[in-house]
Amino acid sequence: MDWLIEKIAELLANSKHAVVFTGAGISAESGIPTFRGKNGLWKRFDPEEVASIRGFMRNPKAFWNFARELILKTKAKPNAGHYAIAELEKMGIVKAVITQNIDMLHQKAGSKRVLELHGSLKFVDCLDCGKTYRWDDLVDRIKRGEVACDECGSLYLKPRIVFFGEALPKEVLSEAIEEAKRSDVFIVVGSSLQVYPAASIPFIAKDSGAKLVMINADPTDKDRLFDIVLHGKAGEVLPKIVDKVKEII
Repeated sequence: MDWLIEKIAELLANSKHAVVFTGAGISAESGIPTFRGKNGLWKRFDPEEVASIRGFMRNPKAFWNFARELILKTKAKPNAGHYAIAELEKMGIVKAVITQNIDMLHQKAGSKRVLELHGSLKFVDCLDCGKTYRWDDLVDRIKRGEVACDECGSLYLKPRIVFFGEALPKEVLSEAIEEAKRSDVFIVVGSSLQVYPAASIPFIAKDSGAKLVMINADPTDKDRLFDIVLHGKAGEVLPKIVDKVKEII
């Protein structure tokens, strides 16, 4: 593993435009459950019922029950992997973080340029009257299972996240694609690249000449398409890479 860490560090130290792409794996190390895999959330919940736009419009309470059961039970904080990525950005090496995650842990760790492909839980909008809430201001109501608009009484309060069946935000997707095209090193951390169109972005980078690096706890069926593959936890591997970059530069 040490020689792989050194190789990745060399790529980063010599890069002009490195980009990091993160998935659920990096947040799992902060205690947030992943969706797929052996112990994934979709083993316990029906995604069509709790995380699709059709399911939400049919029964918004199902989503909020899911939110209360899972999101509020997790007092997640950034882990060493998040902080290492923020450090690389601070050093001027990483130019952007593209994430599939909605937890805002990259921002909490100090990353400044974060492109959230699937939105975030920062704001919640009433689909009927348009009133906007901050997620944090709704926490007590979510815990009580009493999520309704205090302006119009609607139950259709929707967080600004992308549900199954919804398109990714065009502006963010366009920015992410541009960052991929500009990158000379593109590092995927904690994603098995199963959800499209997000999963296509690393290969846009490759087609534009970038070196592709995969850092993931487990093997994926996309590993063969990467220039370097390192199997390990982000919180353990990324700080070592940062230390090695500092030695090189």
